[in-house]
Amino acid sequence: DQLSADMYNFVAKEVDYANYFQTLIEVQAEYHRKSLALLQNVLPQIKAQQEAWMEKPSFGKPLEEHLAVSGREIAFPVEACVTMLLECGMQEEGLFRVAPSASKLKKLKAALDCCVVDVQEYSADPHAIAGALKSYLRELPEPLMTFELYEEWIQASNIPEQEKRLQALWSACEKLPKANYNNIRYLIKFLAKLTEYQDMNKMTPSNVAIVLGPNLLWPQADGNMTEMMTTVSLQIVGIIEPLIQHADWFFPGDIEFNVTGNYGSPMHVNHNANYSSMPSPDMDHADRRQHDQARRPLSVATDNMMLEFYKKDGMGVRVMDTSWVARRGTSVVRKASSTPPAAQPPAPPAELPAPHSPIPEQSPDISATPSPPPASFGFPPGTER
Repeated sequence: DQLSADMYNFVAKEVDYANYFQTLIEVQAEYHRKSLALLQNVLPQIKAQQEAWMEKPSFGKPLEEHLAVSGREIAFPVEACVTMLLECGMQEEGLFRVAPSASKLKKLKAALDCCVVDVQEYSADPHAIAGALKSYLRELPEPLMTFELYEEWIQASNIPEQEKRLQALWSACEKLPKANYNNIRYLIKFLAKLTEYQDMNKMTPSNVAIVLGPNLLWPQADGNMTEMMTTVSLQIVGIIEPLIQHADWFFPGDIEFNVTGNYGSPMHVNHNANYSSMPSPDMDHADRRQHDQARRPLSVATDNMMLEFYKKDGMGVRVMDTSWVARRGTSVVRKASSTPPAAQPPAPPAELPAPHSPIPEQSPDISATPSPPPASFGFPPGTER
């Protein structure tokens, strides 16, 4: 009887309970309306702050997008890695060829992505810095030398005559977008400086082109990328190598590597680091040999790969004759005219002998092959693009 009475009472008050639920829903609706109004007011502010935030990831992002967001001309990972290598890696044997520690490389890439880099921490391992630079270039959605100009670069490398080949490469450089031109100029100038120490670091223009070329230019095509790159790698070497050897001709004028001034002075010698590759010029022969022996061993697989580049003549891979490229030797001072770049490229540089020391010296035989007159260059050093 008691249970029945309670059930009847509950049914009798059903309308009151329904009113309670209705009131609860109305209160919740009012809460959500106020929350929506508040979010609509705050959302534009959040978007504005996000758009104004400059420290965004750079790896895997389009170059122009990164430069526009950060307000830079040179990509942050490129400048950071180059300036650090100028301090601690110019004489490191096998730079860009020796693989770094995977964990160290991953950490440095993450630090570069959030624009926080401890220069001192990585000064002891220039291979990690070089690896991060290669990774950034390789992870760009479009190569630094662009998909649009890929065929023109390849066609230029296939021209048999040296002068016409150099002029075709010059014309392709002139067609690069401003952002790409500024960054490739910055990078090539650094690589040319790196090859001045080839007696110590063993990185000749050809070796640098072999290990970095595929990260600067690759085709936009579907299929097996490994097989495709095998057939064009030598052509890419034939493109990058002359750019490095004749960097002052393709990109005249001096360049300031530490653009933002956020890093130490270039060519700072770190004698305390175990991996330091900048031995003192006062070292005697025995000390220098001991210093060289303390370096990390080179990758045998990479060495073999570089040797095979010039042996594959019967496997469908065309061997490029790069002997036409002059070895980087003397620095010929060229005073260009004040006129803007002409449609016709300047005269190609004279053939130069291979350097025998990290600091090139004037060769007495240069007079046999005179360099072009200053007026033959179509644009002055440091011309803004």
